[in-house]
Amino acid sequence: MEMKIEPDENCTLLKDLDTFSSIYAFTELFCLLFLLHVAKLPMKILIIGSGGREHALVWALSRSPQQPQVYCAPGNAGTGLLAQNVDFSPNDIEGLTNFAISEQIDLTIVGPEQPLVIGVVDFFRERGLAIVGPTAYAAQLEGSKGFAKAFMARHQIPTAAFRKFSASDFSAAQLWLEAQECPIVLKADGLAAGKGVLICPDQETALQGLKTILLDGAFGDAGAEVVIEAFMTGEEASIFVLTDGKDYLILPAAQDHKRIGDGDVGPNTGGMGAYAPAPIVTQEVVERVQLEIIEPTLKGMAEEGNPYTGILYVGLMLTTDGPKVVEYNCRFGDPETQVVLPLIKSDVVDLFMRMATSSLNEYVLKLHHGAAATVVMASSGYPDHYPKGLEIKGLEVVEDVENEMVFHAGTTQNSEGKTVTSGGRVLAVTGIGDSLQEALNNAYHRVGKLRFEGAYYRKDIGWRGIKHLSEL
Repeated sequence: MEMKIEPDENCTLLKDLDTFSSIYAFTELFCLLFLLHVAKLPMKILIIGSGGREHALVWALSRSPQQPQVYCAPGNAGTGLLAQNVDFSPNDIEGLTNFAISEQIDLTIVGPEQPLVIGVVDFFRERGLAIVGPTAYAAQLEGSKGFAKAFMARHQIPTAAFRKFSASDFSAAQLWLEAQECPIVLKADGLAAGKGVLICPDQETALQGLKTILLDGAFGDAGAEVVIEAFMTGEEASIFVLTDGKDYLILPAAQDHKRIGDGDVGPNTGGMGAYAPAPIVTQEVVERVQLEIIEPTLKGMAEEGNPYTGILYVGLMLTTDGPKVVEYNCRFGDPETQVVLPLIKSDVVDLFMRMATSSLNEYVLKLHHGAAATVVMASSGYPDHYPKGLEIKGLEVVEDVENEMVFHAGTTQNSEGKTVTSGGRVLAVTGIGDSLQEALNNAYHRVGKLRFEGAYYRKDIGWRGIKHLSEL
């Protein structure tokens, strides 16, 4: 006989089931809301470095619709306006790694070359941390001029003819040098903060330069070996390649101004200004650079078991025989970064994350139309001795100007909370516009609003680009 229960409103079993269902539904809803909350937590990004390049990276990330939480190690007075500065040396790999782990950093981007050369990427990746940059082996393309030259020779990548010598080979180096035509170029093999290159107009200067590098130790360990190479005639330009080891993207070509003085006179510096895109780098030039330089470089590194990832900076000489490599750098340039990043329309958070996770395939890079130009304001005496601690005035007027940006390089805050100078290159003032001339006008307009004692800047940034445009 089938028994049928007809529960009434006082049935305890149903009440218990209803209560259980309500609790279950509430728990499920709570979990869903929690997951949604977690999903909306901002991505955490760490920038390593303290210069104008790093401020430009922080600025670009701050404009992402993803609104990431950005940290900068150690940063400067400018990065501190948009990110949280953390007190780590860029070369403190263990400290940076521990910070990234403890703060659950989602992505790290490396600004300067030194941490890359000593292996920060390897260290991070071994611990499962996403990072943009090449391995220590691949970073030798910048860390050792001799390594880079030998690599280019192996893979038939166009560059100047060269020989490499050590201090123990000084006599052989001197004999070989005496048989060469001048002008000729001497390069300290290792990292020398952009100052290890001597362009020698005659034999006397070249022999003295050889002694300065190999015997006098003017560049320290960086000058333990020297690369002597033929002088290339032409115009220089820079192309930045973003690669995940398999696929790559090319950013607008830039030109910088190395010499301290107007008309490109005086000693070399880290860079006194830049602009992009560079009119001399036509689409035809870009295609040749892709075919003859970029693709053989990336293919060669992969074939040798060390795929190149991150930013590959190709310094070019545009000769009558075509583009040739002056040097490789394994990171963004400074001040080129300050003109290239403002031209990127795509979400840079997405772009950098794809670089770090080998997912650039079929990515479409979107760029703004127009141009960007930056003027470096330097301390009096740069690139030699210069004062520090000078108050910078006029910074407060730049915050709401869309086409004029001030990127801090050598700045800090003193005990009184004032922004003061702390380096040779103090500020990089960038203007953007529909044309190169408009971009330059905007940059110089903002320069005129800024001041600190002894401030120096070139008045002719962009002159080559304007000249090329006038000839079109």
